[in-house]
Amino acid sequence: MPKPSPKDPGSPTGKISDKRTSNRKKAAPAKPIGLGSVILFWPFHIFHAFIRPLPKALRLPLRVGGDLAIAGLYAGLAMAVFYFVRARPFDMAKVAEMPQRTIIYDRRGQELGRIHGEKRDVIRYEDVSLDFIYAILAREDKRFFSHGGVDWIGVGRAVKENIERAGAAQGASTLTMQLARNSFLLKSQWLDFSPKLQELDRKLLETAVSYRIEANYNKEEILQHYVNRIFWGHQIRGIEEASRTYFEKSAKELTLSEAALLAGIVRGPNAFSPFNDIDKAIRERNTVLDRMVLEKFITSEAAETAKKDPITVRPEWRRIFHDSYAMDAIRRELERILEEENIELGGLEITTTIDHLIQKKAEEALDAKLRQVERTGGYPHQTRAAWKELPVDAKTRPQYLQGSVVAIENLTGAVLAIVGGRDADESKFNRALQGRRQIGSVFKPFVYLAAFDQGVRPDSLISDGPLDMGGWRPQNSDGTFGGMQPASYGLIRSRNTMSVRVGSRAGIDNVAEVALSVGFETPMPKSPTSYLGAWEATTYEIASAYTIFPNGGMRHPPRIIDEIRDRKGNVIYKNAPVPYEATRAGSAWSVSKILNEVTTRGTAASVKTLGFNKPCGGKTGTTNDYKDAWFAGYTSSVTCAVWVGLDTPKKIIDRGYGSTLALPVWVEVMKTADKLGYKAEGLKSQLSFEECRLCRSSGKRATAGCEAASEAYTDSVPVDLVPAENDLCPTHPARALPVDGEEVASAKPLRAQPVDESALDPGPIPDEEEAPLKALPVEEE
Repeated sequence: MPKPSPKDPGSPTGKISDKRTSNRKKAAPAKPIGLGSVILFWPFHIFHAFIRPLPKALRLPLRVGGDLAIAGLYAGLAMAVFYFVRARPFDMAKVAEMPQRTIIYDRRGQELGRIHGEKRDVIRYEDVSLDFIYAILAREDKRFFSHGGVDWIGVGRAVKENIERAGAAQGASTLTMQLARNSFLLKSQWLDFSPKLQELDRKLLETAVSYRIEANYNKEEILQHYVNRIFWGHQIRGIEEASRTYFEKSAKELTLSEAALLAGIVRGPNAFSPFNDIDKAIRERNTVLDRMVLEKFITSEAAETAKKDPITVRPEWRRIFHDSYAMDAIRRELERILEEENIELGGLEITTTIDHLIQKKAEEALDAKLRQVERTGGYPHQTRAAWKELPVDAKTRPQYLQGSVVAIENLTGAVLAIVGGRDADESKFNRALQGRRQIGSVFKPFVYLAAFDQGVRPDSLISDGPLDMGGWRPQNSDGTFGGMQPASYGLIRSRNTMSVRVGSRAGIDNVAEVALSVGFETPMPKSPTSYLGAWEATTYEIASAYTIFPNGGMRHPPRIIDEIRDRKGNVIYKNAPVPYEATRAGSAWSVSKILNEVTTRGTAASVKTLGFNKPCGGKTGTTNDYKDAWFAGYTSSVTCAVWVGLDTPKKIIDRGYGSTLALPVWVEVMKTADKLGYKAEGLKSQLSFEECRLCRSSGKRATAGCEAASEAYTDSVPVDLVPAENDLCPTHPARALPVDGEEVASAKPLRAQPVDESALDPGPIPDEEEAPLKALPVEEE
């Protein structure tokens, strides 16, 4: 009988079997293995298959170690991808872009100094001494030409030595890696919480960036960028600047000994600087020479010879470029022209209007005169020599005698020289631009200028008698008063009473308007004391304002920067000054004619005895208690203003007049300018003149009444100042008719003669006759 089948429904066994089968879970179909899994786990499978034949005791540790190694490899690859992705955004063009110093030139092409950017001169690889190239390779990266950015042999050696010494005593940075860290900001701010982790992150990113640099530049280019970018201490960057700063020669001229010393500084710019410790610098030089022998760059004989070479470095204090007030003025104007980021990047070439020869003379003349004053017997203040002898910790702000000078080319407004004190390294305060001091009598010409604009004439009669201005009684220098005098006499002799009356004739508002028009930046206080200069301005403003006299009323705004070029030589700024008419040409000419007499028979008559015999004009100024001494004057080509005083206003010396303290400096500057081609020719006018009959009292057209009063005279007047036909003298009877030669031919004399000033002229005024201004405090209306 056949055995029943387990699947037979009739069989009890079959039923049981069928029930069990129906209750069992069906196995899920196997999922296909993805490509990623294959790639990820295949190395493990291969390794496991490879060690399967080995004994179990050996297989287990090998499997654990192998799995860890493969996992580590995966982690390393992931990290490499991560850092190479982070390195992608860095612009490799920036490696070659290095901030350089902006170079400042004077109008003759002479370099004045360097500002902003970094203290660096970028040069080509070919312009670097081969000895230095060998020295830096021996010292920093002997396998530079054989690795691709990272020296893995060096890395292995560094790891081994650091483990043996139980610390990070050995590094493995290549030149490419150093270039990467000097070219880009690689530190991650989000890791500030862990400096060690932050440093590790920076190193890994530096490695990735180094490979990118090697892919974008050849070895010579990398070396060129490296030597131009590296830091050598004392704000010095680049091999050329380092060579010139330490040895006063170009990088191409370095000797083997000097090259090795500079290569040694790179490891520790402060520790191995010969400025800081020459012995340390020499020891490091010798170490570099020994490494050059070891790497077969030089022979041992050459190294020993180089070690014997004496090292002569330029003392740190003897800088190539000293600071100067001209450079300060250039910086200030540059900041008004360009955006800050463009300035800070540097690399510009700026051509200025400064003439370094006049600048030098102005600096020398000012200091020489002030030293002479300080040597005067009984001089009551600190001298510069005494200040310089003080210990460093006792040197506060200098209290010695100071001064300022500004010279401007008349027809262009170009600043030829600007001196803001005796030494910009000792005092940064630029007195030419920042020092607002009471200006005294140097302002009087502008009072007369405003009056001439309003119809007063140089020959108009003005009283020199006592004057009471509501409690203020201006005094004259000699304590005396006179009668009626021509207006010109009041300016030539610097008569205070006459100048106040002239200002009143002009009108306070008109004088204030003229002051702004000619270049004074601060509005003039509207007080009668302002007519005598009882208010403050800078030397720069005064020099600029005085240019309107030789310019016939035209003002060329002062400028110190002429042109700016970027690092590619493109002109990015060109000064195009626009002159304007500041006042009537006839008024400016009239004042200029009087100021010429100031230098021949007025308070500045000593100009000739000081050695300047060319046509010129100008005005002295002395303020209360001899606290400020001024002279402002001009030739046909140049205008110059000079101030002398103490930073804290106090009496300089007894009888410290503008003619004795400031004028001698002005003479030296103008003599130099004349020799350099800024010719002091005759102060000629291009104006047309018209002869007319005027009243000496009113300055208007003369009437019969003026003739009867002997007040009429004939004068040749600039056409822009000729009174209108109906602008008759209001002082004498209005019914009188205008006088024209023919109508009075049969009456009284045809022409009344101008006042003969020689009868009033006792000769050149001694220095002491220009009295200091004694004015009440200025009160603005």
